[in-house]
Amino acid sequence: MNSHVDTAVLGGAALLRRAADYLELAKPRVVLMVLITAFVGFYLGSTEVPNYVRLLQMLFGTGLAAAGTLALNQYFERDTDALMERTRRRPLPDGRVQPREALGFGIAIALAGLGYLALAVNLLAALVTTFITLSYLVLYTPMKPRSSLCMLVGAVPGALPPVIGWVAARDSLNITAWVLFAIMFLWQVPHTLAIARLYCADYAKAGIQFLPVIDPDGASTNRQIVSHSAALLAVSLLPTLLGAAGAVYFVAAFLLGVTFLVFGIRLVLASTLKRARQLLFASLLYLPVLLLVMALDRIPL
Repeated sequence: MNSHVDTAVLGGAALLRRAADYLELAKPRVVLMVLITAFVGFYLGSTEVPNYVRLLQMLFGTGLAAAGTLALNQYFERDTDALMERTRRRPLPDGRVQPREALGFGIAIALAGLGYLALAVNLLAALVTTFITLSYLVLYTPMKPRSSLCMLVGAVPGALPPVIGWVAARDSLNITAWVLFAIMFLWQVPHTLAIARLYCADYAKAGIQFLPVIDPDGASTNRQIVSHSAALLAVSLLPTLLGAAGAVYFVAAFLLGVTFLVFGIRLVLASTLKRARQLLFASLLYLPVLLLVMALDRIPL
């Protein structure tokens, strides 16, 4: 009797570990950020009271597609991940999940998410999400060991989740949706460069051509951080100027943008790991706070 119980317990523990490995393949924290930005896009795109059923459908389909895309990215980058300290313990390089299993898992849930968006939400939301998946896997992922421009290419799919939400709510696009895209795009540059600065040695070991790896004196990296942070400050004010958000948002966006820019300038003045970490932390606070205030102070269009 005890042996059967022990076997069942061990089997249950193994199943939980297996599920945890697949969950790690899906990068739940990244998926959560995708869903938050898609939610804001949906909420801002709703002309009256949001359709909460469609919102949940959009989040479900988007979450599946994002998880599948991220799992496929780990499949394609498994050899590179094995070379870097920060990624070598992921399920694929660590051998806990086999490549064919990750490939099948990623394809299945990505296609399920895209199909669900097309059937339950609308075709435009499915098309935007399909573009994200393809551009991330076909352009950004192969470009990382080849060119520092990969950062800008990768920022395009990374900036589109709010657009998924917007078109899910409206089935159309307007200038406010593209402003949301621009905010996300500009934010990603200093955010990504802060990460690349922190893990520069790791990326160099794996042959990833992020800008800090090929810019030893940091001059080009510094220009990109300051210029994109300054542009972000300006663009983040546009929702109020376009009548999509109120004065509270305008003041908050200005203060957040100035603070974020200051953190970028501080890193330029003293390019230390401590200041790179502070810029990264500032970027992780900046975006959710900005989007939250934008949602709370929205003006339905």
